[in-house]
Amino acid sequence: MAAAREHFGSRLGFILAAAGSAVGIGNLVAFPVAATKSGGGAFLLVYALFVFFICLPVMMAELALGRKSDKDPVGAYRQVSGGSRFWSLPGWLALVTPFMIAVFYLVVTVWILGYLVEALRGNLDQLATGAYFGQFINSPMVFVYLIVVMLGINGILTLGVKDGIERAAKTLMPMLFVMLLALVIFVLTRENAMLGVKYYLIPDFSKINPEVISKAMAQAFFSLSLGMGIMITYGSYMKKQDSIPSSSRAVAITDTLVAFTAGLLILPSIFHFNPQINPAELSDSSAGMIFLFLPKIFYALQSSIGYFGASAFAAVFFFLVLVAALTSLVSIIEVPVATLRDERNMDRKKAIYTIAAVQLVLAICCAVSFGLVQWFTEFATIAGENKSFFDLVEMIFYDTILPLNGLLVCLFVIYKWKRANFDRELQEGDSGFAGTFSQKYVNFSLGTFIPLILLLIFINTLALKFFGHSFI
Repeated sequence: MAAAREHFGSRLGFILAAAGSAVGIGNLVAFPVAATKSGGGAFLLVYALFVFFICLPVMMAELALGRKSDKDPVGAYRQVSGGSRFWSLPGWLALVTPFMIAVFYLVVTVWILGYLVEALRGNLDQLATGAYFGQFINSPMVFVYLIVVMLGINGILTLGVKDGIERAAKTLMPMLFVMLLALVIFVLTRENAMLGVKYYLIPDFSKINPEVISKAMAQAFFSLSLGMGIMITYGSYMKKQDSIPSSSRAVAITDTLVAFTAGLLILPSIFHFNPQINPAELSDSSAGMIFLFLPKIFYALQSSIGYFGASAFAAVFFFLVLVAALTSLVSIIEVPVATLRDERNMDRKKAIYTIAAVQLVLAICCAVSFGLVQWFTEFATIAGENKSFFDLVEMIFYDTILPLNGLLVCLFVIYKWKRANFDRELQEGDSGFAGTFSQKYVNFSLGTFIPLILLLIFINTLALKFFGHSFI
């Protein structure tokens, strides 16, 4: 007999847990750099428009689908579709996607933990050297840290939705916000910091082109954890009296505020380090920024706050990124855990151990694909380039599949589940939503231009990543 469905203990708990899922490494590093290189305030405006006019309706659709069914993504599509075989495919995609995203995300989280430990040990000077990263990712300590990270994440998941996921979010997310604000306040007092603020906030509409618009859309969609089955799963843990529309808005606002605030940390730090720097030269890669560029900036802070102060600053930053990564991983791994519990009637611990065992093996395959094992390092040739196993997992499941999953959610909710049923679920816990402009907009957009935009993004990403051509 299946166990009673777990639920979040409070609306705040859900919001913080969902925000913890949404706030990840990309928010703290990739977003500020993308904004600066793509028009500053103009990019911020485009990003915000996408979040609230494109991504928010998709989030509502995923949450409504999850709460209506009280199931994992596989069960949600099967139950609401009446057992349709065709519509079981999106459910399985929404299961496999987060499972595989967690595999490469675990490896990046391990690197962050390793850098945090070295910063705490006073080895900031080593982190600032270009050669250290390559040495570290191929060192035996990576596998030790991998076990530590997995024990921490699975320990939280073992405690359940209310005592594990919700309690961790209520502790870690406020801590992240406070520490991020403290770092921002400190950085803004540094010399030349305002040059970074200027580059970050002053709009340059001349840089807005189709490629930048596509980048802003992708950043917004990925940032809010859409297309991963997470919001369907978290929706199944929501109570009927909780408002899906207002909760969705709260998550979107929280996520956007964190990303925006992170920009006030990263860019002023960069310009304090080098006021003559050209932001266009900054790396698009979060890993490149975190592990190769930012340690040099932190090391340079010793001229104003001493080596100990610079090391402490670096340690706090890496801790922030670690918290963001852990909260994201908890939500990502909860999706396949929920599926095993719902579809195979496993108890929570057995489901977690099963998922962890498979992911550990795959994570090790990713970890050794940077030179330790040649077969995994040169795993495939795509668009004329050698790709490692790590690269391939990221390309398929993070870059390519997410917009397809979002497209399928839109089509399913509007054309299979039907608008009227979707409306009733949104009005459950929020009767005032009926007849509002927001309600009409959500219905119209999910059935018309949002699927079209997601289809174009999927096709363009597929062509670019696997064939080396872009339509934009």
